[in-house]
Amino acid sequence: MFERFREDIAVIRDKDPAARSGVEIALLYNGFKAVRSYRKANWCYRHGFKLLARAISQRCVRRTGIEIHPGATIGRRLFIDHGTGVVIGETTIIGDDCTLYQGVTLGGTGKDTGKRHPTLGNHVMVGAGAKVLGPITIGDHSRIAAGAVVLEDIPDNATAVGVPARVVRVGGQKVVEQLDQIHIPDPLMQEIEALKERLAILESQAKEKDE
Repeated sequence: MFERFREDIAVIRDKDPAARSGVEIALLYNGFKAVRSYRKANWCYRHGFKLLARAISQRCVRRTGIEIHPGATIGRRLFIDHGTGVVIGETTIIGDDCTLYQGVTLGGTGKDTGKRHPTLGNHVMVGAGAKVLGPITIGDHSRIAAGAVVLEDIPDNATAVGVPARVVRVGGQKVVEQLDQIHIPDPLMQEIEALKERLAILESQAKEKDE
């Protein structure tokens, strides 16, 4: 337990340049408090004290704004940065050395039973406001961009962006063409051009029949 305590502080000092001391982290960092509360609640949950586990969990929500279901499975050195609005569902599995930013939801779609929540591999980063939903898997060393909505599996070493999320890089190599914010195709114009092409084909076919 003491080793985990030291690890949880050390990972925050390593990843957060604003952290000035272990004492500051232990006393003031909501992400650290939420992880520590989860560890206690999870112990109670696994040993059959589920009401007490939920009580610890809900007290943590009121104190930190972070909700971690005590039934979730979380590995070592989870870093929740800022943390307000983070929600982690009951059947979520998180590997080692993962980072979650504020507003992240690791939740369900409401359509699944049993394993209803995501599985994150090791060294996964989920950006602010991202939603990872359903019993999907996010591969090791993958990154989910801020605001993304992920509904399908993401491979190892990948970067996913957008709503719904799409993989734009794997192993540092671009796999789809990314659009800039200026030269975005107009969907209406694309439809008009498609109609023009279809009309030209029909006109050509009509001329052939006349001949």
